[in-house]
Amino acid sequence: MASTMPKISVRGGLVFALAFTLLTNEQRAAIADYFRVYKGNENSHKKVSLTGSALHPFLATSYTNVLKDYFEKKLLTSQNLLATEERYEKILNMIPDESIASELRGKWQDSRRASSTKDINVVRWEQCKQLLQSGKHKAQGLRRCVEEIVFFFTYPRLDMEVSKHMNHLLKAPFCVHPKTGRVCVPIDPTRCEEFDPTTVPTLSQLLEELNNEGSRVDVDGEWNGTSLGNAITLFRSSFLQPLLKACKEEIESSYNLKLQQSKNSLGW
Repeated sequence: MASTMPKISVRGGLVFALAFTLLTNEQRAAIADYFRVYKGNENSHKKVSLTGSALHPFLATSYTNVLKDYFEKKLLTSQNLLATEERYEKILNMIPDESIASELRGKWQDSRRASSTKDINVVRWEQCKQLLQSGKHKAQGLRRCVEEIVFFFTYPRLDMEVSKHMNHLLKAPFCVHPKTGRVCVPIDPTRCEEFDPTTVPTLSQLLEELNNEGSRVDVDGEWNGTSLGNAITLFRSSFLQPLLKACKEEIESSYNLKLQQSKNSLGW
C-alpha cells in the first residue's frame, strides 16, 4: 500500500498533496490513520499503541531500518533520556506492569551510587530491554513495550484533524501564520536538526527590512536582502528548478512518443 500512496509532506501537521484535495475528509482521515501510531496525550501513560501479534510490515521496516538504531545510537545519549529520575520516570510510566517498573526503578536508583565506564543511558536501556523481553515476561504487551517506547520518541506524529480537513490543505510555502505572523519557509532536510523555528522571520520584520532597503535594490532581487533571502534561494534550487526540469523532460518525452507513434502510423 505504501508504494501506491500519494507523496505526503508534513509541516506542523500541514499536508501537501494534490491527490489529497480530491479526497473526502473521511478518506484523508483513513490514510492519515494508516500511518499513525501516536494516539495518546500528555495525560495518558500509554501514548503509543502497537496492536496485533506482529508489527505491520510498514512499521516493522521503519523500526528495523531506521528507528531502533537512531534511538539507541543517537537519541538515547544525546538527549539523556534515562540520565535522571525525572526523565526515566516518563519511560517507566509507559510500562503497563507496575512490578516491572518498580524493579527497574530500584535498579536505577541504586545505580546512582555505582560507577561505570559505560554511559548511564545505555546501561539503563539495556536493563529495561532485558527485563521486558526476558522469557519470564511472555505477555505480548510487555514484549512490545520496548518497541512502543522507541516509536514514542522517534516516529513522526500526525495531527489527524489538520490532516483531514480541506482548509488545511490550501496553504503553500511562504504563507503567514495567522497567530504568530511567522512565514512558512522550506528547510534543507539534510540539515533539519539545525532548524530553529523561533528564528523564522515574521511579516512585520520583513516589512521593516524592505522599508529600510528602500530603492536601493531592484524589484527582482528585493527579497535577497531580507531574512527570507536564503529560504527563497533554497526553494528555487531544491524545488522550482528540479520541478521545471522534470516538467520539460516529461513534455519532451510525451512529444517524442507521439512523434514516434505518428511515424509508425505513416509507415503502415
